[in-house]
Amino acid sequence: MPKHFVFYNPPIEHQRIISLLEKGNPPAAILCATERNPPPLPEGGISVPPLIEDGDFDIPSVYMTDAEGRRLLPDEGTTVALKSLSRRIPGKGHNVVARKGKNPCGRIVITAHIDAKKGTPGATDNATGVVVLLLLAKLLADDTGDRQIEIVALNGGEDHYAVPGQMLYMSKNKDRFQEILFNINIDGGAGYKEGKSAFSFYGLPEEIEQNAREVFRTYDGMTEGVQWPQGDHSLFVQQGRPAIAISSQWVTENIASQEITHTPKDTPAIVDCRNVVEIAEALHQLVRKYGTDPTDCFT
Repeated sequence: MPKHFVFYNPPIEHQRIISLLEKGNPPAAILCATERNPPPLPEGGISVPPLIEDGDFDIPSVYMTDAEGRRLLPDEGTTVALKSLSRRIPGKGHNVVARKGKNPCGRIVITAHIDAKKGTPGATDNATGVVVLLLLAKLLADDTGDRQIEIVALNGGEDHYAVPGQMLYMSKNKDRFQEILFNINIDGGAGYKEGKSAFSFYGLPEEIEQNAREVFRTYDGMTEGVQWPQGDHSLFVQQGRPAIAISSQWVTENIASQEITHTPKDTPAIVDCRNVVEIAEALHQLVRKYGTDPTDCFT
């Protein structure tokens, strides 16, 4: 795990290894030999992932397959030259935040992140989530109500070692999380062409959970799925606020999805636009149930 990634609870062993590597006389470079875990399917994505993907880690590193690493083992102790063409390029980004309604107490926050990167078009991770936000904003345009609805496109995700958008949002809201009634986060392959869209709940009050179930069961393409922590809803749960995650049942429950997510195969061809529209319509119906009844801020 990247050394400054705060949202998971990464193994302390990872942080210890990084600390030991950086102390004293650090190596000139690290050669990583790694295998795909799980092994790739016959038509899988990338053959081997980088072991270290962390722009805050100052020691240069390169990676290779486990087979190539075994070829090097007999030459242990030999001096070699390594040429790695890599550099840091500073950049700026923005979270896009839209708000409707004047009363922030008991506000509903709907999130999706922008996190595609080199090597993956990012259609279901997470362009479909962002499209749901845009559709939902359009559906809410004529709604009236005093409760604040906040739609947030976070610039960064677990694919970026520094999760800059999430860190900025947390900083801007460090004293305001108690205002939030609940979060809805769209990720996890939402809109994937196979199977149904999946919803899962995290610490929801009983009444809100019941209302959500009543809304979602009216849509044939939605079903309750497994809980998964690898999304921005965990950002809110860790701050004591309840959340709903919207994902794809096939993606979150099928190990074969690892051969699509974060690979060149995550293209618009694997998206069913009807699923994306249905998610937006379902969330609109749920949000409307709370639009006219602001709640006092929570403690």
